[in-house]
Formats: sequence, C-alpha cells, structure tokens
Amino acid sequence: MSGRRGLTAIGIGLAIVAALVAIDVFAPRLFSSSLPNRLQDGLTLSLSVLFEALPFVILGVLLSIVVQVWLPEGVIERVLPRRAWARRAVLSLLGMLIPVCECGNVPFARGLMMRGLAPSEALTFLFAAPIVNPIVILTTQAAFGWDSGILVARIAGGYVVANIIGWVYSRHPSPDALLTERFKGTCELVAHETGTPVRRSLAQFLVELRAVMPALIIGSALAGAVQVVIPRDVLLAIGSNPLLSVVAMIALAISVAICSNVDAFFALSFASTFSPGAIVAFLLVGPLVDIKMIALLRTTFTAKVLTGVVAIVILFGLALGIGVNVLV
Repeated sequence: MSGRRGLTAIGIGLAIVAALVAIDVFAPRLFSSSLPNRLQDGLTLSLSVLFEALPFVILGVLLSIVVQVWLPEGVIERVLPRRAWARRAVLSLLGMLIPVCECGNVPFARGLMMRGLAPSEALTFLFAAPIVNPIVILTTQAAFGWDSGILVARIAGGYVVANIIGWVYSRHPSPDALLTERFKGTCELVAHETGTPVRRSLAQFLVELRAVMPALIIGSALAGAVQVVIPRDVLLAIGSNPLLSVVAMIALAISVAICSNVDAFFALSFASTFSPGAIVAFLLVGPLVDIKMIALLRTTFTAKVLTGVVAIVILFGLALGIGVNVLV
C-alpha cells in the first residue's frame, strides 16, 4: 500500500512538472515570472504550509492519545447527550475547548472514533472545529470587526454546514462503510494493544504519525503546486463580479491551504477587490476542504464520502456567499 502511494505521489509530481513545462511552451505570457522562479515559489509555499500545519498535527496526535489511552472508560458517553442530533450539536462546539487547527483535528477525531464515536459525529466535529473555536473567532474579529457581518456569517455557516454533513451521514445504513480499510485496521491494532499506558502511548504516537504525515506532505506539496500552476491574476480579474468572485475565492481557498487560525488576515488583503460574500465563502470553504485537509481526511474516510462532503461544503459556501452579497 505504501509503495502504491509513493508511485501515486511521483506520478502527480511528474504531471505537475509536465503541466508547467507545457504552459511555458504554449502560453509563455500567462505568467509574469519564469518557470524556475515559479518552481521556487511553489517549493517555498509547500514548505510553509507543511511547517505551519506540523505543530498542530503533532498536538492533535497527542490529544488523540489522551482520548485513547488515558481517558477513563465511559467518560465520553456520560458527557455527551443520548439523542443523536443533540450529540452532534454539542460536538459542533467542542472546538471551543480544543482550539486546534483543522490539521490537528483529524488525528484527534480518529482517536474519538477509536473510543466509540460514530463516523457521522466525528465528521460533525471535524467540520465545525476549524471555524467554531476561540482562536479563529478572535483572529477573524481582529481582521474584519463586527460591522461587516463576515464574522457572524463565518461562525454560523461553519456550525450549520457541519451539522448538515453530520445529519446526512448519520442516515447511512452502514457507518463502517464510510471508513477506509486502513483506518479500520488501525482500530483493530489499537484495540489489541497491550502494555503500560506509556508504552501504548508511544506505540499509538507512531501509528498516528505514520497515518497522517504522508498525507500532510502530499497535501502541502499539492497546495504549493496549484498556486504555481494557476495564475493569481486570473482570480483577481473576476473579483468584482458578485457571483464569479465567490467562485474564484472558493477556488483560491481550496488551493492555498492556509491554517484557519490565520486565514482571516490573508483574506483581508482581498477585501478591497472582492465582495463580502466572496470573503465569507473563502473563510468557510478553506478550512474544511482545502487540498491539505482532503489529503488528511482521506487517511480515514473513503473517497466517496469525501466527494460528497466536498460537494456539500462548496455548494453551501456558494449559497452563503451569494446570500451575503444580496443582503450586504
């Protein structure tokens, strides 16, 4: 399996290089800088995304270990409500207590599922926590304030779309079918792990890093490559159109893969060019389904689930962005 993933990564890399060369040959005026400079920019962007996300991934792994190894049996069940909709509503607010960025939420959610949380409940947490947490709220307020409505739309939109996703997948007849075989194998391995808590913690730390690090590296590389392949000027040129600006910012959000803790300041640089709805769409879609996040989610959920989730988030972000443009 690891060999196949390595070949896939090499194939993607070669395809990106071929695309860059083809663009330089057939459309040399599309970019203002030369190919070597763009490659250097892509490498710099990839490394910045990787190093920005890495501390949060490690923190998420540590929190996952706390849940799996050190948390007493039955604590989660006693704290959460019994009704499914109420459990998801509470899990949507869990990010307020665990302000980890979207990268760290994935290993933490894996740990919650290993302790009995349903996949639909984990999805609800995963898609609410990157937005409904105190650090993101504070940085968004610092960037845009309260008057523009961007902060309220972002928080409300993140909460609502997370619960929509949770409700949709709670109705799946076979919850285990939402998960990859690799993750189910990891669950079996952890369930039969023996030894002292310290030994189990070390073993689980290695298991989780092995699962998420390749996805993080590939996702970071793709985020940098997409930014090199797609001219930023093309996106900026359509920023004034109420509909196309929302579409453009959604595309930008998926490609740049900026941590949700700081993405508001990045979006602020577009505020004078793009509509408020486009900014809201960027701030909603980016933390949930950017390239890096999709790669991390793929370690746990099937491609079919991710396709559905991405469609829901993009359509919801599009509707929310257009709605904000109409109201503001």
